[in-house]
Amino acid sequence: MSSGRVRRTIAVSVAVVGVAALAAPSAEAGGRDTGPCPAGSPSGVTCTGGELADGTPYRFAVPNRWNGVVVVDLDFASRAADEPLTGELTDRGYAVGGTTRTVTGWNIAAAIDNQAAALERFEDAVGTPRWAVASGRSMGGFVSAGTAQVHPDVFDAAVPFCGGLGGAVGQWNQKLDTVFTLKSLLFADRSLPVTGVPADTERATRDWVAALTEAQATPRGRARIALAAAVGQLPGWGQDADGDATPRPRPGDADAIQEGMFLALAGGRQPYIGQAMSSRRSIETLAGGNPSWNTGIDYAQQYAAAEPEQRRTVREMYARAGLDLDADLRTLAEEPRITADPDAVRYLEKGIVFDGDLRIPVLTVNPVGDQISTVAQQQSYGFAVRRAGNGALLRQSYLSTVGHCTFTPGEQVAAITAMTERLRTGRWSASTTPQGLNRLTGAAQDAPGRYVHYRPAVFNRPYFGD
Repeated sequence: MSSGRVRRTIAVSVAVVGVAALAAPSAEAGGRDTGPCPAGSPSGVTCTGGELADGTPYRFAVPNRWNGVVVVDLDFASRAADEPLTGELTDRGYAVGGTTRTVTGWNIAAAIDNQAAALERFEDAVGTPRWAVASGRSMGGFVSAGTAQVHPDVFDAAVPFCGGLGGAVGQWNQKLDTVFTLKSLLFADRSLPVTGVPADTERATRDWVAALTEAQATPRGRARIALAAAVGQLPGWGQDADGDATPRPRPGDADAIQEGMFLALAGGRQPYIGQAMSSRRSIETLAGGNPSWNTGIDYAQQYAAAEPEQRRTVREMYARAGLDLDADLRTLAEEPRITADPDAVRYLEKGIVFDGDLRIPVLTVNPVGDQISTVAQQQSYGFAVRRAGNGALLRQSYLSTVGHCTFTPGEQVAAITAMTERLRTGRWSASTTPQGLNRLTGAAQDAPGRYVHYRPAVFNRPYFGD
């Protein structure tokens, strides 16, 4: 047992003394500062913050009646002080804080280590928490799952929200498959990037969205968009141009499902194709090359493994367009493959390959209609954990909502509360079932929770580094 873990056993009252000490603003050495909270912070909290060794800002808000639990989030210090979730959690006694991604970006290994460094600064300023929980949304969810794997001696639990839990290598191979299929079948004669994304990622995104929108207006385009989305395991549900949810398609409604596939790719305020451009550019720059490959990939096999509703939609769209699906799959099989730069792969492996090595409890949370952190990636994470013999430490949950990280504050509070119960009792309870999480959501907000029973498809590009 590490010294960090031993320190967690001391009484919460010792930490509460540290909260009282924050009431008087004072500057401390080493880039730390305790003093007034930013404008808009919840009432009844005190704050501590500063910069880590690499220049990353960090900040924590600590309620005057602290329950001894601190939630550490990749993006906390860059969010508005009046974010509703902060108020909801501090009202319930949680200390909330963390860092920003402004310095690390897609240097995930550094971002993971920064969560431990920020917690250490918190302990120096406030005191030792009873429990420290790594959490966050999107890349923050990805980093919190990484923190659970890398720093189980420092953190007690993790609640990753909508993180790409196929791992860095796996999720970017999956995105390569989607964009490669689109380019090969629809845009082979256009200068739309797949890898080697240019510096002007906004223009690349605009060009891709325009091309996809043009293709969506034709039966052939709709058929091939549906095939690419099925290969890439995107949801058949999307958001409109304003970012509002469209109605969830009824089973068998091929037109609505295909429209949802298109919107996942190119619609809403955060389209899949936009992240496939901007984030890939960042990764390629940091890694010094392309870390993704499709050598040896059988796209006919990937299509065959798609969810039945998506396969039915693809077949119907192809029939309407008068296209031969088998011929298109043969075209994909014959297309020259993309190879990866081995050094770039090694870089991406550092941040991070999820190998299932868990020693602390983890509760994952994901929308079923998330176009960025696709639900099949959650399946990959769960498989890795069970394969390593650590399934008893993991629970996974899903919400019937569309878009990237589209949770209400109450739904997030519910997951944090359920994890707190797990830490307090030492066992999972009914609180982590959809009914239990919806009950906890109802206690935190007026609207009902949207947690549902859901079984994701098997991730088609698993990568476990072995």
